[in-house]
Amino acid sequence: MADVPNIVVLTGAGISAESGLATFRGPDGLWEGHRVEEVATPEAFVRDSALVYAFYDARRARADEVEPNAAHNALARLDAEWPGGLLIVTQNVDNLHERAGTNRLLHMHGELNSGWCQACDERFGWHGPMGEESACPVCQVAGRVRPDIVWFGEMPYEMERIDEALMNADLFVSIGTSGAVYPAAGFVQTARYCGARTIEINLEPSQGSIFFDERRYGPAATLVPEWVEQLLQGVK
Repeated sequence: MADVPNIVVLTGAGISAESGLATFRGPDGLWEGHRVEEVATPEAFVRDSALVYAFYDARRARADEVEPNAAHNALARLDAEWPGGLLIVTQNVDNLHERAGTNRLLHMHGELNSGWCQACDERFGWHGPMGEESACPVCQVAGRVRPDIVWFGEMPYEMERIDEALMNADLFVSIGTSGAVYPAAGFVQTARYCGARTIEINLEPSQGSIFFDERRYGPAATLVPEWVEQLLQGVK
């Protein structure tokens, strides 16, 4: 398929939901029983760091209990076999893409298994509980480590790299996203404006569904392997 050499894939909470992880916000507006303002803002961390630490400790532990599903595995296959450019951008903070074997991957909202030291500004792998007495493994300062998560009001990671990939993409595919959280919700418009074909794979139409040339609705674990198979058959 020589006319689709460069692909950008965006994945959201919907792809990990099929592995058993809670999506970002439920119909009641709560995120695992908490308002976003309580656990996912810099102000929340200043106000009640113990609650924020406990919230992410629980999410980290839960993520370790689940396994990548067929959609994660299919994207790992695409990463391994696609001969052209590929960047998989995930809004998810779990490591299910990595555990499936994906390498051409970018976590725009940070990672559960990463810590960020506010004393020395280093980021590092982190497993297990994190708390107010946790020490940075780099500078050894205690009490200045926070989850390496992009909270509301903070800038997502590597936006310049993402924008460049979107502007050079021939195909943009959005999987399991609501189309409600920016800047990721605007990626389809950037890619489309720059000439890319756009595909939405989701359980239901997202808030930005009108911007997609093609829409496929149903479980990601079913639809993503089918799409990857079709795509790879075109290059054989």
